[in-house]
Amino acid sequence: MISLKSMRLTGAVIAVAAVAACAKEQPPETDIRSLTGEPRPEIYAEFALTADLSGLSDNQREMIRLLIEASEIMDDLFWRQAYGDDYVDWLDSLGVGPQRTFAELNYGPWDRLDDERPFVAGAGPKPLGANFYPADMSKEEFDEAYLPGKNGLYSLIRRNAAGELVLIPYSVAYADELQQAAELLREAADLAESIQFKNYLKLRAAALISDEFQLSDMTWMDMKDNEIDVVIGPIETYEDRLFGFRTGYESYVLLKDLEWSDRLSRYAAFLPELQEGLPVPDEYKQETPGTDSDLNAYDVIYYAGHSNAGSKTIAINLPNDEEVQLVKGTRRLQLKNAMRAKFDKILEPIADVLVDDSQRQHVTFDAFFANTMFHEVAHGLGIKNTIDGRGTVREALLDVASSMEEGKADVLGLYMITRLHEQGELGDVDLMDYYVTFMAGIFRSTRFGASSAHGKANMVRFDFFKEAGAFVRDAETGKYRVDKEAMTKAMEDLSRLLLTLQGDGDYEGALELTNIKGVIGAQLQADLDRLTEADIPVDIVFRQGLAELGLE
Repeated sequence: MISLKSMRLTGAVIAVAAVAACAKEQPPETDIRSLTGEPRPEIYAEFALTADLSGLSDNQREMIRLLIEASEIMDDLFWRQAYGDDYVDWLDSLGVGPQRTFAELNYGPWDRLDDERPFVAGAGPKPLGANFYPADMSKEEFDEAYLPGKNGLYSLIRRNAAGELVLIPYSVAYADELQQAAELLREAADLAESIQFKNYLKLRAAALISDEFQLSDMTWMDMKDNEIDVVIGPIETYEDRLFGFRTGYESYVLLKDLEWSDRLSRYAAFLPELQEGLPVPDEYKQETPGTDSDLNAYDVIYYAGHSNAGSKTIAINLPNDEEVQLVKGTRRLQLKNAMRAKFDKILEPIADVLVDDSQRQHVTFDAFFANTMFHEVAHGLGIKNTIDGRGTVREALLDVASSMEEGKADVLGLYMITRLHEQGELGDVDLMDYYVTFMAGIFRSTRFGASSAHGKANMVRFDFFKEAGAFVRDAETGKYRVDKEAMTKAMEDLSRLLLTLQGDGDYEGALELTNIKGVIGAQLQADLDRLTEADIPVDIVFRQGLAELGLE
């Protein structure tokens, strides 16, 4: 991580930001998030992000160095969004030790895998709006404020000298840093051997300094021949737990695995047919998924910003722009080396503890890879706009939009696998491999906690499937097995429920489902505690950078 302490906002922005600098709101004393926990760096298993670069040209190796430098700027910007502009001084105040290490893992003093519980004395609860909004702003004040574009993806909400809410575009708030990142992307573009990649890097550079990303997203969708890739910019809205509007900066630097990508490329073509077969009335599947979707495997060689905070992403489905999705579809990037690390270090040990011995052989890496892959493909299924014309599903479901979308993708990924298996498209494999590995994966992801959209979605699904009899726990051994028939029915029932909530834009219904089922019951918590007692890590942390890649 680089320090950009010398970089500052423009004078006008400084004045606005200074007015916004106030104490974080405190929730009621009974709120468990206000209780200070302990730093837990041991819950992360270390993994080195390396790749074979021997086949790359000198220009390509230099390009990777430039892309990592640009990614480090995204890391700085996400720190400022998640915690504040003074994060470097705050980190230094922690000294050296577990607290500092854990703060770096979490991008602040809140444990992302324990419902954002503070682990530094005096930190208090994490603001739901992170540092995107004034800490003293209420939802009511925001709703009543006349601020055209206030629901936008690429702006901060601050107070002016009169205390009124104002919008500051990212391109203004972070102008100097974004200009530097854009210049690095342009330098990388000059070295690119792929014309498509060269054009994308130039357009992405322009997007960073203008907050206009659609053209670069369209261009990214058209890239086919580039061995090196980068996903960079303000992308996901998970950090904004207040409204789900604001995007966090992040970056991935990637190296395509050509052999695995060839094996995967055929599956995106099945999307229109699978959309037609969804178990919902026609109005909930009236949109046609784009058929330009790419499905490729990569080794990831650098994470930065949001993607590196807490639990690590192992697959990417982008762009998020609904208009681009309807025209072009999405690209699904499977991060094979990170996925392998999670399977070996986490999922297999979990299966040893919680999967019934009679089904343990069904937990396989190929099934884990496929479940993760089809989760990303399934983001393209369903509906992006509410059926009554009120706007996008994301806008209608607000702060629960992310968990509903992740839950939909999980269960529809399994639906896709089931249907493709019935058609003989997956080869000579046992469907139970996917089902049992899927169950084991829920135990893994549930440990991410309720502050994670993925964790919350897994809690909802576990409770739904358990009540439906899809998962059966042996009281004597404390291990779980899958009831294949019940699981198939539960999969269809939950698919129908989530697709309907999204299509209706039913915020109250989605919130009720999350509040009732998105919790960890006493029995599940006791079983998850057994994983902790067995010293099974919750997630992974990377040793990464130029030295790991041999580029220093």
